[in-house]
Amino acid sequence: MQIIGILGFVVALLLSVMIHEFGHFLTAKRFGMKVSEFFLGFGTRIWSTKRGETEFGLKAIPAGGYCKIEGMVPGDVMPEGEESRAFYRAKSSQKLIVLGAGSFLHFVIGYLLLFVLFAGVGTNQLLPTINEVVKGSAAQTAGILAGDEVLAINGKQVNNWYSDVQVIRNSHGAPLTLLIKRGSEQVTITASAKLETIDGNKRYVLGIINEVGIKRAGPVTALKNSGIVTKDFLVQSVKSLIKLPSKIPALWGQTVGGQTRDPNGLVGVVGVARVSGQAVGNDSLSITERISTFILIIASLNIFVGLFNLLPILPLDGGHMAVAIADEIRAFFARLGGRPRPAAIDVTLLTPITMVVFVILAALTVLLLVADIVNPVVLNL
Repeated sequence: MQIIGILGFVVALLLSVMIHEFGHFLTAKRFGMKVSEFFLGFGTRIWSTKRGETEFGLKAIPAGGYCKIEGMVPGDVMPEGEESRAFYRAKSSQKLIVLGAGSFLHFVIGYLLLFVLFAGVGTNQLLPTINEVVKGSAAQTAGILAGDEVLAINGKQVNNWYSDVQVIRNSHGAPLTLLIKRGSEQVTITASAKLETIDGNKRYVLGIINEVGIKRAGPVTALKNSGIVTKDFLVQSVKSLIKLPSKIPALWGQTVGGQTRDPNGLVGVVGVARVSGQAVGNDSLSITERISTFILIIASLNIFVGLFNLLPILPLDGGHMAVAIADEIRAFFARLGGRPRPAAIDVTLLTPITMVVFVILAALTVLLLVADIVNPVVLNL
């Protein structure tokens, strides 16, 4: 089963890359730019076919993909009569849309996967069915039994125990009317919660322990929950990117010095693939729990990659977006001064900076690869 998880991760990653590049392709074509190639993978061409002016195909190394838009820099030679279709000649707003389309689709993938998780697969939740009644509790005194299902509290239907239980918490000991399903019958029970100290906090409780099970959310709730979790993933991704430089020394010690690998530290593609395999192959989890964990991994990865790709550094899309924004700022000041619009910034002039960033990212990638092989992250599932 572990190999299935790893293969599933590889397929999901390649599909994410393809969708990312497809975002560039669609928006570039929409604005009349010339797209000559759309390939999945790098290296030697395995297969290709031409549709219109674009060659689609597969290459030998499945480590990403690319969409080749002609005329990315002023020095690129365009076919005669198609000079106006060069990327660098487009409006800044169009450049930003084309460059940001890939990351945008990563966010869409993450959101849709979370929606599938909540609405289709379901998540572990506290159920209104009572698994155990605490001895000497208010629930036992009132006659509540294990196996009872709470249908309503004070006339309000129970839909989500996590939120509906707050009625009990906020009762301050006042009598509560519970509609209970017991077998094929429905009974009404009155009980008053007692003030107890739970984990150092005082709260009103009945003394019941609920069952935990898989529950699917309705479409509206799933849409809302997907948005909430997507936002949480974005916030966590931002925090991770901010902390990234400070975690590199620890990663070096874990790679070279054999220190225990931090599950919350930096993890590369190989590490995430291994973790996906662990999640899918874990016999202590149900099939639904394995699928849920896998979906969460892929969703969070897409959101992180989408955000990382927007960093304003070359050669990332965010770096090219920063150049397009700088072009527009220069044009704005030129208009204020009554001067003509300046020529677009030639990105090739920034090649030294791009190469420095590329070398840093490549070195980090290699370090992560070695760490994921010699000292892999192990999940405590």
